[in-house]
Amino acid sequence: MPDLALPIPGITVVRPQRADARRNFDALLGAARAAFNDEGIDVALEDIARDAGVGIATLYRNFPTRQDLLEAVYISEIEELLQAARDAGDREPWEALETWLRRFSSYVATKLAMLQALNKDSQMFRVCKTAMYEAAGPLFARAVAAGEIRDGVQLDDVLRMISGVTAGHYDDDEQRERVFALALGAIRT
Repeated sequence: MPDLALPIPGITVVRPQRADARRNFDALLGAARAAFNDEGIDVALEDIARDAGVGIATLYRNFPTRQDLLEAVYISEIEELLQAARDAGDREPWEALETWLRRFSSYVATKLAMLQALNKDSQMFRVCKTAMYEAAGPLFARAVAAGEIRDGVQLDDVLRMISGVTAGHYDDDEQRERVFALALGAIRT
């Protein structure tokens, strides 16, 4: 889990200082992410607390409202996406971009589950989107410079395509992977 105390500039999710409280906080974020993905954003908060192994009072102490929890899950997902871009930076240009796009696909799945609760016009959403594009930009630019990306393809085109692929419904994981590979093949020289 990323250090949410060092967040996206302008957006803050403050983690507790005590180790046990941080563990509870992280468990709540993980349980909420899984619950939102599996059951939608209207899942009972009591179920999230139970899945995290904490009481409902601990959930409310960390996240006074459902919206606070949703935003914390979203911001933590963005932080992980930014870290994935940093981690992929040492790889060869195409491998770095593909690795990051696979992580981006996971982010899209979480975002889709929470889309109805996220205000796309909010400052938080705009800052997160900007940070995400800034993290992916160098990976994309390296792949372009290495001749790995077709002429005329823009980063925004790729992210929209991967978002669409991720949002699709598939018979199984094998089909999802085939479609993802086709999408990657469409941008690669």
